[in-house]
Amino acid sequence: TFLKFLKALFGKNATFNTNEDFKSQFNADWANRLLILVDELLLNRMEDTEKIKNLSTAGDYKIEAKGKDRREIEFFAKFVLCSNNEKNPIIIPREEIRFWVRKVKPVEKDITSLKELMTREIPFFLHFLKNRKLSTQNESRMWFKPSLLETPALNKIKKYNSSKVEIEMAAYCAEVMERLNLTRIYCCPKDLLDVVRNAGLKADLPQIRNILKDNWKLRSDHNSDYTFYSIGLSGEISSLDRKGRYLEVGKSVIDKILL
Repeated sequence: TFLKFLKALFGKNATFNTNEDFKSQFNADWANRLLILVDELLLNRMEDTEKIKNLSTAGDYKIEAKGKDRREIEFFAKFVLCSNNEKNPIIIPREEIRFWVRKVKPVEKDITSLKELMTREIPFFLHFLKNRKLSTQNESRMWFKPSLLETPALNKIKKYNSSKVEIEMAAYCAEVMERLNLTRIYCCPKDLLDVVRNAGLKADLPQIRNILKDNWKLRSDHNSDYTFYSIGLSGEISSLDRKGRYLEVGKSVIDKILL
């Protein structure tokens, strides 16, 4: 219904796309529109996400029609993507700041003439938009300050897209910190590799290192003695004195993954 309202508002400057339209090389029917509207979004490949990410900040784009040469145009489209799938309508990496995700509550009472009623309000709505005072300032390439775009709905998608290995690593660190009342723990990649494998998950050392370095943004700046806490089969926690290039895992890092 919201997409239909936007179509009524913007007319031929808005168009409906399907999931398959993003995968096709031909884009002449939508590349020069202002709004790209997608209902029942389901894009489960990282390359689909990358395409939308790049287009959302692109200034120019190559338009291509069947049987015609490609040509470059000025690109100014905005994407409005809707889905009933709350967990994984699209892959959104944890560090990504170009998506604003809102969970919209369903209407309490079905109004059969809702579209007509909204269409009737368009002139008044436009008057309101034209005369309103903006509550935000231009603070990023997506206008909004990144923290304003963080929502529970966005975090749910990011958490679902996290690998099981990463979730297991974070859950282990969180349990140790909670039970010992710590705000940080120390470990080497090999320590967490053993944790993951003991949980029955397949992983290797490069994968663990990539998660710690790329996802958690941690660096092994220390090379000395440290204490690693191990959870035994019966649930007891024991401290193990070790030496190596260890990392410091803070509670704030873990909370971003699990909350």
